[in-house]
Amino acid sequence: MVNLADDSISFKGVGLLPVIKDVLLQLLFALMPFVAYNIYYRKLTVNYSRNFIIIICSLCMLLSMTFASSVQSGLIFDVRYVIMFFGMLFGGFATGAILLVEFLIYRLYIGGVGMIDAVIILIFTYPLFVLLSFLYHRSKHKLWIIFVAGISFSLIPLTVLYITKPDYIMNYFLFNILAIPVTNSLGIWLLVTLFNKSVSDKELYLRYIQNEKAEAVNHVAASLAHEVRNPLTTVLGFLQLIKSGTFPQEKTERFLEISMEEIRRTEQILSEYLSISKPHLPFQQRIELTAHIQSVVELMTSYANMSNVTLSTDSLKSNLYISGSPAELKQLLVNFIKNAIEACKDVDNGMVNITVYEETDQVAVEIKDNGVGMTPEQLSRLGSIYYSTKMSGTGLGLTFSYQAIRAMNGSVSVRSSPRSGTVFLITLPRANLNP
Repeated sequence: MVNLADDSISFKGVGLLPVIKDVLLQLLFALMPFVAYNIYYRKLTVNYSRNFIIIICSLCMLLSMTFASSVQSGLIFDVRYVIMFFGMLFGGFATGAILLVEFLIYRLYIGGVGMIDAVIILIFTYPLFVLLSFLYHRSKHKLWIIFVAGISFSLIPLTVLYITKPDYIMNYFLFNILAIPVTNSLGIWLLVTLFNKSVSDKELYLRYIQNEKAEAVNHVAASLAHEVRNPLTTVLGFLQLIKSGTFPQEKTERFLEISMEEIRRTEQILSEYLSISKPHLPFQQRIELTAHIQSVVELMTSYANMSNVTLSTDSLKSNLYISGSPAELKQLLVNFIKNAIEACKDVDNGMVNITVYEETDQVAVEIKDNGVGMTPEQLSRLGSIYYSTKMSGTGLGLTFSYQAIRAMNGSVSVRSSPRSGTVFLITLPRANLNP
């Protein structure tokens, strides 16, 4: 049995356990961009930005160089090449230049006998960063690019050090030919592969969210065409009556008032439609919940009528404030109400009712329908990505809605059974009374 704590098991004077500890610590620093991305962007409906790459790579490089591996005073080894290559790969050449300046300043500050060697190594490796980054974005064989990067960023430092400090290389031969290549090669492969997979999944998710949103907009647009035609027909009829000039002034003014009222109603309907169709940047603010519910109900009423479903609300109390993104709140309400309406299409006397319950520190929005309902197995998977109870659905609408609710520190519960309807209860914390 091998005892890792035994000092007799070593890389020629360097204990095996400290080496493993240093390698694992450096790999942790190498994977920090991947971990930070999944934490920070988990609830956001946008993908990573260059500023994110610059900030996280700068932090990781500082940490890796501060807690670097060293078997001889003045000579340090870390994942600087992994971080710099990753930063250039996903943040562009400007990010690579910023990381280069950061490295030079901090390495000169640290000093030591290896400072000159570090600068010489960088002279050879930085052009390689640029070349491999260029090839990576244009090549179909990305894994080979990563493999070449890992081997190159290990061989170049070892070659330079063998020329300038051969005694150091030979005294710590096993450490140099094992620990350093493992850190660089494994670090680059893990970081680039995992980060690329997360970014691809996020892009796919955002693309499906947009498709789901477009589908909802198309359905609502079809009902709006019918809804808008009615007031326009009314206005046209009154204008023709006014044009005839056979009515007294008092009646003509009444016709004008009705026409203007119908035009205002049409304008309101179109404004609500545009508010869900145009793209929004997510931001948090104080929202009056009841007003948003009423506007969405007015918007979805025509869609419910076309589906032979009655959409109603109980008496809604005003001045119920929450914190969140108005655009996301409106979109998630549209998603829930649209799903409820579609669940009632094939039942007699389909009904969807919305009720708001007020509590001390939170409010609850209940969306209840008497539709087809769901089985326990469907309930357990509800909200999972790509899962939908509809034949043509992607499941992304509810996935987005669930994430938006969690982003507002809220929660969702659901009760349902086959042929007995479904009840969604959305609970959201109340906002501070001070604006």
